[in-house]
Amino acid sequence: MPSYTAKDITVLEGLEPVRKRPGMYIGGVGSTGLHHLAWEILDNAVDEAMNGFASAITVTLHEDGASLTVSDDGRGIPVDKHPKSRKSALEVVFTVLHAGGKFEHGSYKTAGGLHGVGASVVCALSKELSVTVKRDGEQWEQRFKQGVAQGPPKKLGPARGTGTTVFFRPDATIFPKVEFDAAVIRERLEVASYLHKGVKVVFEDEGARTREVFQHDDGIEAYLRAILAAAGARPSHESAFVLARDNGMRLDLAMQWTEGTDEQIRSYVNGIPTGSGGTHEHGLRAGVGKAIRNFIDTHGLTPKGVTIAAEDIREGLVAVLSLFVAEPQFQGQTKDRLNNPEALSAVDSAVRPALEHWLNHNLSMAEAIVARIILAARAREASRAAQQEVARKNATSNRLNLPGKLSDCSAAGRDDSELFIVEGDSAGGSAKQGRDRARQAILPLRGKVLNVESASVSKVLENKELSDLVTALGCGIGKHVDITRLRYGRVIILADADSDGNHIATLLLTFLYRHLTPLMTAGKVFLAQPPLYRIDIGKETHWALDDVQKAQILERHAKGRGTPEITRFKGLGEMMPKVLWETTLNPKTRRLLRVEVADHIVTDRVINELMGKDASARFRFIMERAEEARELDV
Repeated sequence: MPSYTAKDITVLEGLEPVRKRPGMYIGGVGSTGLHHLAWEILDNAVDEAMNGFASAITVTLHEDGASLTVSDDGRGIPVDKHPKSRKSALEVVFTVLHAGGKFEHGSYKTAGGLHGVGASVVCALSKELSVTVKRDGEQWEQRFKQGVAQGPPKKLGPARGTGTTVFFRPDATIFPKVEFDAAVIRERLEVASYLHKGVKVVFEDEGARTREVFQHDDGIEAYLRAILAAAGARPSHESAFVLARDNGMRLDLAMQWTEGTDEQIRSYVNGIPTGSGGTHEHGLRAGVGKAIRNFIDTHGLTPKGVTIAAEDIREGLVAVLSLFVAEPQFQGQTKDRLNNPEALSAVDSAVRPALEHWLNHNLSMAEAIVARIILAARAREASRAAQQEVARKNATSNRLNLPGKLSDCSAAGRDDSELFIVEGDSAGGSAKQGRDRARQAILPLRGKVLNVESASVSKVLENKELSDLVTALGCGIGKHVDITRLRYGRVIILADADSDGNHIATLLLTFLYRHLTPLMTAGKVFLAQPPLYRIDIGKETHWALDDVQKAQILERHAKGRGTPEITRFKGLGEMMPKVLWETTLNPKTRRLLRVEVADHIVTDRVINELMGKDASARFRFIMERAEEARELDV
């Protein structure tokens, strides 16, 4: 047995813990974690603006796409020596965890960066970072590499105005891919301009040679209008309900009921998006529910034979909620959920009386909202009856009731079982022959399935292919999904490696995201990666997923070894069962992509743009990427 003594205990000092375990501080080293670095620096600039010290913020994405500069005209980070560390306060902020000016309330009334961790984490995870500060008539600069100061702050000379500018380049030894997404940054900046009305936010994209200025004096009311316009949503009533309160906890709210859309609440705390919700969202839902029920009872509008549920009241509700809290308790450094218990009662007590007063003084709009809610209640009860009928006819507890074209596995229900949703009967035949019959089930689909983005649950269940898939999965659909009843540990989409296959995969992903969302959030959905090419070089065989990988293989392995033999698969049905097993089905040799939803707000917007009724967004998408497009089918 190996020895275990005191010398085996490692003590990480300074910023070493951040570089050793970056996921603890930014949630991971993928694209979400990379962009989290930008949000940390941006939040510091926003904190200056929300407290009235800054009026303009500029973010520059440099031409290399791998570095950013964030600048504000706030007070500037102090550069004088910190009394305890005897180092410049600027250096302390960027090199010491839990150091900042937001632990006390003298400098900031409210703030998004409260842990004193953000700036130092960005510094630790950056190959290089430099800070320029203007204050007290002087300009200072300090440089850092991987969290280590490259000397004290240097005085550059006299300066007019005040402010802080931070340039940083994330460390490629930490992040597998250092490439910022201009669209993601742009959206975050535009949202910031809505939440902090009057603040000028500028985004400069050097690669695209564009400069955009965002400034909205109407604040979140303008944001709500933009959300509704982007989604193509039709309001159920003429004007939005808008509320602004500041009773120790500042609250801004704009909301409107719409036709044909699901509930959508975009919530923020101190300017930071809380994608996972929290107590403030619970307070909003509680306040809305109480106000609506009180109005219905007061005016005798309760429908006969229909029970109105909370989900009926909120169906079609689109809301923007922005809360400013002096001491927010976020869930983790990524700050995607608010845990303050007092926020629930504060939001509830602010929303309920204000909304009830608004309803009583806008009777025509209030009646339109109530009519919308009653319609939702009737539709829910009809949908539940339809689903119960489907469940009765297709009880998955009896294997005889499973779809006839499903080739089930003997281990259905185990965590290591898999369902392959396969494009076409031909590919399904090869997959059935090549699979591991104990663990792998095959469900072939005929043609392209229904685009569910604008379809009701009843319309979805009328579609034979999707109805068979729901039956095979066995966990229900829509609001009644019970993931504990899922018959397989993994759900894998297996489509051809061409444009048609990509379209089918997108249709299936849209269906799974809209109607079986828990499968995605639980990490149960995967995309198989079948090869597009087989490349034989001498006695070696290589498999390429696409043209890029084919070129890489040829460059790496084919030089001076004769003419390689290249086979392009026109579809999965062309593959022999043994080949399909080796390249796509065998857990030891295959490549799978897990489908993850990092941001529900962004995902919802993208799906709506690409799969919704409005074709203008798709047209823009195609035109912007026309030069990137290649025809894969020959």
